[in-house]
Amino acid sequence: MAGYVEMYRLGKTYDTPNGPAVIVEDFNLNMKKGEYVCLLGHSGCGKSTVLSMVAGLNSITDGGIVVANHEIDGPGPDRGVVFQSPCLMPWMTALDNVMLGVNQVYPHGTKSQRHDIAAYYLTLVGLGNSLHKRASDLSQGMQQRVGIARAFALKPKMLLLDEPFGMLDSLTRMELQEILLEILVRDQVTTLMITHDVDEALFMSDRVVIMTNGPRAKVGMISHIPFDKPRVRSDVLEHPEYYQLRGEMIGFLEDQDHKKLKADAEKRQRDQAASQSETKGQVAVP
Repeated sequence: MAGYVEMYRLGKTYDTPNGPAVIVEDFNLNMKKGEYVCLLGHSGCGKSTVLSMVAGLNSITDGGIVVANHEIDGPGPDRGVVFQSPCLMPWMTALDNVMLGVNQVYPHGTKSQRHDIAAYYLTLVGLGNSLHKRASDLSQGMQQRVGIARAFALKPKMLLLDEPFGMLDSLTRMELQEILLEILVRDQVTTLMITHDVDEALFMSDRVVIMTNGPRAKVGMISHIPFDKPRVRSDVLEHPEYYQLRGEMIGFLEDQDHKKLKADAEKRQRDQAASQSETKGQVAVP
C-alpha cells in the first residue's frame, strides 16, 4: 500500500577489501502523512544508514525512497534533520543559527518576515529569552533546542531525528521529548526517529519498527502504539498495554542478541576448523 513516505526494497552495500559488505537489504516501510515512527535496533544494525539514505546524505544502492510523491536523489529542504549533536556555528547567536536555514528556504521573504519565523520556532522550544545568546554560551540542552527549532523553521515535509536526546540528562531529555511531541502533533509533520531507548520509542511514536541484526539488516518487527495524542507521560505508563508492548520489544531484541551470539560462535568454529585444516595440509620444512 502506498504511503506519504515509501521505502521500497531499500539496500546499502559498501565495497571493502574483502568484497561487498551488505549493510541493509530489502528494507520496506511505508509511512502515512503526520505519522511518527521510531526505528529501533542494536548498534550496528543499519538504523543510521537508513536514516541517512532518507535524508539524501548517503547514496542508495538498491531500491528507492519516495517522499510526498517525489523520489529523492539527494538532500533537500523537504527533509529536516536533527542529529545527536546539533552542529551549530558556535560564534553565532541562536537566532542567527536558525536564520541560516530560513534565509535559504524563504529567499523572497522580507528580512523582518524571516526574523519572525526564526524567533517563533525558538520561542516554541523555550528559547524566547535566549535569541541573542551565542551557541557556545548555551547548554547542551539549549543547543539541541536550537537544532530542533532550525529543523521546524524550514517547514519540512518530513523530519528525521538521529538520537536527538542521546547526549542529554534524563530530565532535559523528558522535557524536550514533550516539547517536540507537542509541536509534531500540532503541525502533523511526518517523522522518523532513531533511538536505542524502548521507553522513548513507546512514548513518542505511532509505530515502532525494530530492525534485525546486521549485516543484511531489514525490518524484523513492527509494533502499533495505541496511546492517545496529545500524550501525558503518566497516562502512557499506566496504560494496560504499555508493559506488554515493552516486553514484546525487549523480547525481540534479546532474541536478536541470542542469534548474534550463536552466529558468532558458529563463525569461530568454522574459522578454527579452517585454520586446523590449513595447518595439517602444510608440509614441515626441516
